[in-house]
Amino acid sequence: MERKLQFRDKGRERELRANDLLPPPQPRGKVALLRVEKPSTHFYRYLYDTIGKDYYWVDRKRLDSDALAMVIQDPLNRLFVLYIDGAPAGLAELDLRKAGAANISYFGLMPEAIGRRLGYFFLYHTCVNAWLEPITRLTVNTCTLDHPRALPLYQRMGFTPYDRQERFVELL
Repeated sequence: MERKLQFRDKGRERELRANDLLPPPQPRGKVALLRVEKPSTHFYRYLYDTIGKDYYWVDRKRLDSDALAMVIQDPLNRLFVLYIDGAPAGLAELDLRKAGAANISYFGLMPEAIGRRLGYFFLYHTCVNAWLEPITRLTVNTCTLDHPRALPLYQRMGFTPYDRQERFVELL
């Protein structure tokens, strides 16, 4: 079954098929993309804090360990970790709790992995994994605090803005 992403572009309906995108080149070194079946809160916090530090990721920091475990260990929440040469290089969190839809709620690379041409590779495979689920819509969260290349990467993958919200971030 072919999965499709529908979006509006200049008044016409268009569809982006999961197989419309060119596969990325394989990164150098030993590469693994693993789904973490039941992530521990300390491992998740390590990834979340390290990746999100420069982009003011604070929402999950507000959760105590039990509340965080309820979210990240939910069977409809998927955590993927990109490894390069045996070390964590990125995190992608896929939220499937809304029927028929998936949201890439968190996506990022470790500071030492930025600039190594891993973003497209990792996002491509995150999207492929999302479309393997029974969904008809795939979204991604981003904001003006994210890395300056995040939005262009999402648009290169076929995502288009569909909502805009103004929100203040209270730093911890």
